[in-house]
Amino acid sequence: MASRARLFAVSCLAMFAFGMVIALLGTLFGLPETRARLAIDLAQQGQLLSVMFTGLLVATIVAGPTQDRFGAKLVLVGGAAAVAAALVLLSFARSFSSAAVWAALLGVGAGWLNLGANALVSEVYPESRGRMLNLANVFFGVGALFVPLLVSVGFGLLSVGGVLAACALVGALAVAVAAPLRFPPPRERASFGLGEFWRAARGPGVLLLAALMFFEMGNEAALSGWTSTYAGAMGWSPRVATVILLGYWVMAIVGRSASAGLQARLGNERLVLGAAVVSAAGCTILLLGARSLPVLALGAWLASLGLSPVVPTTLAIAADRHHRFGGTIFSLLFTIGTFGSMSFPLVLGELSSAAGLRLGMIVPLVGAAAVALCALTVSRGGQESAAGLPGCTDSSA
Repeated sequence: MASRARLFAVSCLAMFAFGMVIALLGTLFGLPETRARLAIDLAQQGQLLSVMFTGLLVATIVAGPTQDRFGAKLVLVGGAAAVAAALVLLSFARSFSSAAVWAALLGVGAGWLNLGANALVSEVYPESRGRMLNLANVFFGVGALFVPLLVSVGFGLLSVGGVLAACALVGALAVAVAAPLRFPPPRERASFGLGEFWRAARGPGVLLLAALMFFEMGNEAALSGWTSTYAGAMGWSPRVATVILLGYWVMAIVGRSASAGLQARLGNERLVLGAAVVSAAGCTILLLGARSLPVLALGAWLASLGLSPVVPTTLAIAADRHHRFGGTIFSLLFTIGTFGSMSFPLVLGELSSAAGLRLGMIVPLVGAAAVALCALTVSRGGQESAAGLPGCTDSSA
């Protein structure tokens, strides 16, 4: 097996590519050139984003069991190859129908990269999952920053096709780096049992973590997708709104970097609870102080700071409690979380359309409160899970 450092580096590259994909379509669709080359309107733009997230959802459902049975290499290399191919093919798309096919493939590749990278880090660093998962997820934020920075720096020099080609090279690099390495062997090649998996999944501890992921990932999608629009609706210029969004991603990187150190002092459960409280405070400030630019920026950035460590640290909690079928448990959590990612922006948009964007921003505030409540319950249940209560320990260990 390759050294842990090399496998961690591959996981970081995969998370970079995943963050790049999540930011890519939203950034490019902000350019009129993209809609013109595909001959689509705003409604079809939204449909393409939904298609990508649908592909991501389907991939997430199957990636964990695939990794448990066949190993992480298949998932990571396959995901990176799908991303590279989809981006190249998307650069040639000139219609909604063709773009939809490649957007779905892009989502599939992204889902495999996300699940595979997190599950691999969890497996090779069992003694420090929380810290190492937060460090690996720093590169998600770096990848998300890469796309708007690439578009900004290359504005007027790179076409939409050029941006897609540059991003495709990242996927190809991940394939080239990961393919020669020896990965850990699959744990459950012959003994995987769906009955045992469903028994663990139905446990109250797993369902609570799944609920936390639902509200957390829903909040991330809502805030990352609507913060700049919200700033514009409050009267600030597009340039200011873009700066606030860039700051949002920077704070995600800062939060996960800092959490890697805080985890050792606070423990996973208390870190999630503290981060949830910070996120709720940021969402409150964002809602109440939107007319003041410094307060608006503070709210958005504080919300991002609090959001950033919750998902990787929740995954660490799940892996600590469920040692076998870790990839499958991760699939369950990410699947439920992806439903949140798909539904929160939709609810926010519908509410904003009916009653105004200011009222629509209540959605992430309610989500942040739900995350804090789930985190409090998880924190209180930490000692109980260590004592072996049903649903909170690894029933298959």
